[in-house]
Amino acid sequence: MPNPKKRHSKARRDKRRANWKLEAPQLSLCPQCRQPKMPHRVCPTCGHYNGKEIVQAPEA
Repeated sequence: MPNPKKRHSKARRDKRRANWKLEAPQLSLCPQCRQPKMPHRVCPTCGHYNGKEIVQAPEA
């Protein structure tokens, strides 16, 4: 496996790393309470998943 002959500059290194950005998580609406939630997870607001109550909803 060949090794680099010369050192790469910081600008060249940073150009390569420029695409490592954080993305906002994708959200979907809960069919029960219409609040945003992450897909394939229990709704933190109402506690439903796939039309069934999985956990007790926190009392506000």
